[in-house]
Amino acid sequence: MSRGTGSALVPVVDIADPSSSETQALDAACRDHGFFLLSGHGLDALIAKTFAVGQEFFDADRSVKESVRRSADNPLGYNDRELTKRLRDHKEVFDYVDPRREEARNFNRWPDGHDDFQQTLLDFFDAFADLAQRTTDLVHHTLGLDGDIAATHRGSRSASAVRLNHYNIGDPVPDGERDGLANLGEVALGHHTDPGVLTLLLQDDTGGLQADSPEHGWIDIEPQPGTIVVNLADSLQVWSNDIYRAAVHRVLPMSSHTRMSIPFFFNPPSGSTLEPIDVLAGGTPHYRSFTWREFMSARNADNYADLGEADTQISNYALS
Repeated sequence: MSRGTGSALVPVVDIADPSSSETQALDAACRDHGFFLLSGHGLDALIAKTFAVGQEFFDADRSVKESVRRSADNPLGYNDRELTKRLRDHKEVFDYVDPRREEARNFNRWPDGHDDFQQTLLDFFDAFADLAQRTTDLVHHTLGLDGDIAATHRGSRSASAVRLNHYNIGDPVPDGERDGLANLGEVALGHHTDPGVLTLLLQDDTGGLQADSPEHGWIDIEPQPGTIVVNLADSLQVWSNDIYRAAVHRVLPMSSHTRMSIPFFFNPPSGSTLEPIDVLAGGTPHYRSFTWREFMSARNADNYADLGEADTQISNYALS
């Protein structure tokens, strides 16, 4: 696996007071590989607590995790056999959605006796939903979008989700449960893009996250204390008519240490239609209109079973 340095290519932007040089570097990164880092967010204490309760969950007895295992009827909770590009990931996960949504109470799964886990993740969702909106506004401003256009092309916390990732050394599924499962991938998490607007990602100091730069190849998104990783996603690439690039990223296998990461997936409103913004398309849109709902339905289907075909991508909606 190639592994090049990315520290010079992935800018750090102070979300509290971004300088002109930082936004220029952000613009260049978004046009190339779609990654940058946020500082000045003021969330260090909450981040530390979230990592702590997440690690406690993954270290818990398997019965605790099995009690909240996701099912065909409910995609939230614990899973250790998700697919990317038709191959199994080297990780176990815990998923939840906005705990303040009334209907979320029927789907979010919380392990009994772990009240601090639930409360911390609720606090995390509140803080990161706000930060994701501020980050989207920053990206829009850098693109030259303000006012009504920017306001109608934002994410929605009610459509967003959080995932706790625990990357194992080797296969996350116990020996006796692997019969009939898809093959384990060559990498810990296969290359892919996220479908939403953008993703805020916490990563520990283990490393292994890489981005695909058309100019530089695979580059490391190196852990930097006090920063939050941001990667652009498919919906923003469609809105920008390919001016900005959804980040193609992967995670290399863990060889000596497990790794933990926590993405906040900031998604468009559930009923939204995705299409290039007129002022950015310049009369030549690269994509036809399609709904967020149909896109996510197609993308999610292949996470649960190998359907024998590649994941749906925004390229499926591209115009000739």
